[in-house]
Amino acid sequence: MNIFSSIIFTNEVLWTVVTAWLTASLLKGIFYAVQKKKINLRRLIGNGGMPSTHSASVVSLALAVGFKEGWSSTALAISLVLAFVVMIDASGVRLAASKHAKALNEITEEVFKDGQFHYEKFNELLGHTPTQVFVGALIGVIVSVIFFHFIWL
Repeated sequence: MNIFSSIIFTNEVLWTVVTAWLTASLLKGIFYAVQKKKINLRRLIGNGGMPSTHSASVVSLALAVGFKEGWSSTALAISLVLAFVVMIDASGVRLAASKHAKALNEITEEVFKDGQFHYEKFNELLGHTPTQVFVGALIGVIVSVIFFHFIWL
């Protein structure tokens, strides 16, 4: 087996993270469909929304590394730092950018309501509320615990 197939097919950490990401993505699509009463497949891969797929991914990465490499490993320390940076960024900088985009879209729409100026709206779904980050992180925890206690044994 070459290194590529080894990474893809036998890497327990990678499969755990992919599963956490897919789980959070599917839930994001379901939550959107229930809330808006319509299906939008872009919500499966887009930024923002409930839950945070980024948080689910990085938390599952950190826990999977802890289960696999040990709780005092350098790899775990690196994964935890990455997880905190991603989650703080999602609920801080990216959330603020979302609010700015929404305000700019509203201002632009009001100023140019007569339709004389054509503009592209800014994407307002960039960041996450703390609740969305928490739920994403919880998904990462649940997936990692299930995988390393029941599947990978």
